[in-house]
This record gives sequence, C-alpha cells and structure tokens, in this order.
Amino acid sequence: MTDPQHLPDDGSAPAPDDGSVPSRAERFRVAAVRTAARARELDRSPTLQRAVRRVRETLPGDAHFGDPLSLGGARHTEAAGRAIVGLTGDRPGVVRELGLGGVQIWQSLLERLGRGGGEHEVTLVFTDLVEFSHWSLEAGDDEVLRVLRRVGEAWEPPMTERAGTVVKRLGDGLMVAFADPRGALEAVLEARRRLGALHVDGWSPRMRAGLHVGRPRRVGGDYLGVAVNVAARLGDAARADEILVSGDFLGRLDARTVSTRRRRRLNLKGVPEALEVYAVEPAQG
Repeated sequence: MTDPQHLPDDGSAPAPDDGSVPSRAERFRVAAVRTAARARELDRSPTLQRAVRRVRETLPGDAHFGDPLSLGGARHTEAAGRAIVGLTGDRPGVVRELGLGGVQIWQSLLERLGRGGGEHEVTLVFTDLVEFSHWSLEAGDDEVLRVLRRVGEAWEPPMTERAGTVVKRLGDGLMVAFADPRGALEAVLEARRRLGALHVDGWSPRMRAGLHVGRPRRVGGDYLGVAVNVAARLGDAARADEILVSGDFLGRLDARTVSTRRRRRLNLKGVPEALEVYAVEPAQG
C-alpha cells in the first residue's frame, strides 16, 4: 500500500513497484488522503485561525463562546457548542472557530427574541432554608436527602409554573430567574406557603428569600454580575419566613398589592451603598 508521506508532488498516484498502472480505487484513495492532509493543514494554520478569531470578535453575541464557562448550561445552544468542542478536540482550529461562531450568532439571535439573558432585565430570586445546616448535622445523610426532595417538591413547582427558570440548586436553596417581577413575588409567596405545611420529625423547614432586578450577564447556564450579588445578599440577610427585596424590585410592583417595611442597618458586602431594602408581604384586604 502507498505511504501517504511519499506521494508525488503533482498529486498523481505513484506507479506500483511492479510497474503496473495504479487502479482507479488506488488513485481515489491517494486523492482522498491528500485532500484530508491539506484540510488538516489549513485547519491548523495560525494565520487562518487569527483571521477567523477577528471575524468572531465582530459578530453579535459572546466572542468567547466555547470556553467551559460559556458551555455550562443546558440550553440547546450550549449543547451544540459542547458537541462542536467534543468533535474538534481541545486543540484550536479553523473548523472549531467557524462552528462556534455560527452557534454564537444563533445564541445572540435567541437572546434578541427574548429567549436568553443578554441585555434583558431579569428578576433574580434566591431562597434557602433557615438553620438547615444545624439540623442536618444531627439528621444524617439519608434523612437530609429525603427532606430536600420534599422541599424541592414544595417550592420548585410554584417557580416553574410562573415561568421561572431554576438556574441553580444550592443544596438547601435555589437561584431562579424570572422575566416578570410580579410573577416572581407570587412564586415566592406560594413556595413559602407550601413549605409551611411541610413538617419532619423534630424540625419544620422555614424559608427566607431575596429578590432584585437587574441586567446580569448570562454566561452559559448561569448569571454573573452585581445584580446576582445583590439578590444573594438579600436572601442571606432575610430572617425566617421573611422576603427581602430591593427598592429597584419594589418599583416594578403595583404598590397597592404589597405591604412593605423598610429594613435598615443592613451591612451587606458587595452591594451598592445606596441600596434600599424592604421586607414585603401581600397587601391585606
């Protein structure tokens, strides 16, 4: 069989050692090997790779799409990106960049249609269970897992039924993103009500929550930015059964539908100093 590394420079198939004329199949095989070798050479060309990267930087969407952070979600664009990375391997290449560039544009288009994070305003919700860590130390792993499953059955449906997207499950907590602030508050209130009916041996789970609106950066299946930090800090600062919201979030609601109480003396790290914080409840009557 012919060694591809010793093919004639003119692209023709070499004559066999016995002097016979190469068969059509042999010529086709040689041509295919040469084409594949040339394709690999072009794919690995640093000059072409730099050119394609420059083009990607001018395209709409995340020009860094394809790194582990941007591929961490469960959306179909991230799944497609992971497939491209898996097929092309870890090495850089022109084919890889072109494939990821196409998905980059696709993801950007979906975001403009309201199906992604992008520059759209998002309501972020953080919830967790008060004193869960203390209780879990004595409960044992099996009991903790059983309770967490029951907690999930209690508070996740109210979120998803109101078009919330569960971004993360944080052990005894949730991070959820909503497009509608009112729907987010209704979901949290219903989740708290359902959780209040849940009792386990020697302990009753109690929820706290923080809500904020902003324009966080969506990277993969996660959100990053100051708005995320604010919502998380509000959740951490809330007391048992308390729902803390920012002034920005409160401004998106009909004031007649809620009862508010201003929370003062909160020392929250990593949030704007001028942040206004309120505890909210449904309006009576």
